[in-house]
Amino acid sequence: MNQTSPFLSAVPGQRPCIVVLDDYEQAFEALADWQPVRKHAQLHIQTTPLKGAPLLELLAEADVVVLMRDRTPLLADLIAQLPRLKLVVFTGTRNQALDVAALAARGIPVCHTGWGPSKDSTAELTWALIMAAHKRLVENCNALMQRKSQEGLEGHWRTPHALLPVLKGEILGLVGLGEIGGRVARYAQAFGMEVLAWSPRMTAERAAEHGASFVDLDTLLARSRIVSLHLVVSAQTRGLINAERLALMRADSLLVNTSRSTLVDTAALLQALSQGRPAQVALDVFDAEPLPEDDPLRRFPQALLSPHLGFVARPVFETFVQDARECVLAWLTREPLPRVLAP
Repeated sequence: MNQTSPFLSAVPGQRPCIVVLDDYEQAFEALADWQPVRKHAQLHIQTTPLKGAPLLELLAEADVVVLMRDRTPLLADLIAQLPRLKLVVFTGTRNQALDVAALAARGIPVCHTGWGPSKDSTAELTWALIMAAHKRLVENCNALMQRKSQEGLEGHWRTPHALLPVLKGEILGLVGLGEIGGRVARYAQAFGMEVLAWSPRMTAERAAEHGASFVDLDTLLARSRIVSLHLVVSAQTRGLINAERLALMRADSLLVNTSRSTLVDTAALLQALSQGRPAQVALDVFDAEPLPEDDPLRRFPQALLSPHLGFVARPVFETFVQDARECVLAWLTREPLPRVLAP
């Protein structure tokens, strides 16, 4: 790589500005050496979320923007206010909050990174949430650790929810049976569960390849003790789990979502939880992230909430960070850009 090649900049003689957004995990500094970039460019790594005027103020000076997946949308109205922008890099291989057409109209290339074992990570977290919710693990562990409070309340040994169910013999309904759903199906079978499956393009033969039975969505919701979502959001699947479908679920059911929040009508889910059906939810994805402190989901004791950890794994982020660095360095040194997204 030719480090002495001339650099691209909006202002002659001015060092390019590289902005990395939403590095909540502080992974960019930890997992790659950015000194070659800093040698020839200004680098700002933002570790907290920004919106509105503070976001625009930061991005207005950026020649290159590196996005952590789709945490910050980069749409046409914002792109139009970034006169210096010349390259966008996003982590992962798909970004539904990026206006690729608006970038292409200005001739701005888009690069992406590889993934790493994110599907394994998400499947593992799905099963961790299933186990934790089904076994009431968090509330029982918290009860055990509770100490005497200022009000004189003693700690506990167990909660009233200590007579726990077992997974063997129960039914797991998988809404989506792709790479992640297929892994979760195997986990369920190892625990002796029956697996039902549905997706818009599912066939009985494809379900059988994963040891599952293909049923229609209403049947899956009505029969399954645990329902886990593993679909890509599309016009057909957005808001798929709505008030009518939530009402079909068993009174003792658990709804798990480690895919996308927009698969579920959140307002309908809040109403359903207030009515006790489903009995529990375990969620790793939310309409607003980070989840606001006053979000009503936080008020439900039957909700197990994790902070979007599905893809957050060290080997995944090693790929994200190192590939993003490669893209930035290629742009700085006028090398061919790797992994350019087709417009």
